[in-house]
Amino acid sequence: MTTLVFGHKSPDTDSTGSAIAWAWYMNEVVGTEAEPALLGEPNTEATWMLERWNLPKPRIIADLEEGQRCVVVDTNNPAELPDGIAEADLCQIIDHHRLVGGLETLGPIDITIRPLACTATIMADLMGQSLSSAPEGIRGAMLTCILSDTLEFRSPTTTDHDRALAERLASDLGVDIPEFAAEMFAAKSDVSAWSEEALLRMDSKEFDMEGTKLRVSVLETTSPAAILQRKDALVAAMPKVAEEDGVERVLLFVVDILAEEATLLVPDTLTQAVAEASFGVTVTGDTVVLPGVMSRKKQIIPVLTM
Repeated sequence: MTTLVFGHKSPDTDSTGSAIAWAWYMNEVVGTEAEPALLGEPNTEATWMLERWNLPKPRIIADLEEGQRCVVVDTNNPAELPDGIAEADLCQIIDHHRLVGGLETLGPIDITIRPLACTATIMADLMGQSLSSAPEGIRGAMLTCILSDTLEFRSPTTTDHDRALAERLASDLGVDIPEFAAEMFAAKSDVSAWSEEALLRMDSKEFDMEGTKLRVSVLETTSPAAILQRKDALVAAMPKVAEEDGVERVLLFVVDILAEEATLLVPDTLTQAVAEASFGVTVTGDTVVLPGVMSRKKQIIPVLTM
């Protein structure tokens, strides 16, 4: 049976690239037949990565058949995985997020979760010397994953290990990191073709805050004005997305990569209360700027409260 390798719903660059890289490793090094897959359309930056490194887009799957052998990357959260994950033969998890819990497996599995900025960095460690034999596209995808998750080393999640690996891969590939990252971020910032509902789900995580279910969405961009000019339409779409996704509220943080700050949309009193209690700010309008806030994993999710 072919092993499916996939990440979370609303696939970003790391979720997409890591699935492709690990499927290559399983096929070519381990000798186990594997196929990368996606749980939705990749975002604009992930799509750019596929085109830049001439990688075919993995097929999109909606569910899993009972007993389907699979590997999960870049998440361990059941809410971000197909409904059939409990009946599938989940054999491995490779991730860099906090342990959420709730997954049940058919048997013992191999789990690697490390406090690094990017799943691809963990995979490079697991691959060892085999990484040097990987095709250019695989190494390029892994470089893109690291630069994406670290926001070109601006994110507080960045470790020396992530940076060293990215610099080594860039050197081997003949890539100038600042120029390459600028192209990446330009692709990430072009969201003109996406609906407001799609933007609210593009890079989002479900989070239970003291019994209140939230969808915490982040849009990382070098052109925040292009997103904030759609503020009214985004706010209008929030109730529909919340209802369809079974959450109380959608929180949207627009992260300005270059200014290294986030703007939180504040459409109602609940969001205002969360903003003021979580970030120690006073909200006087329908947005609030949060200086230095770049990482959902390290600076947003851990502090959310009411």
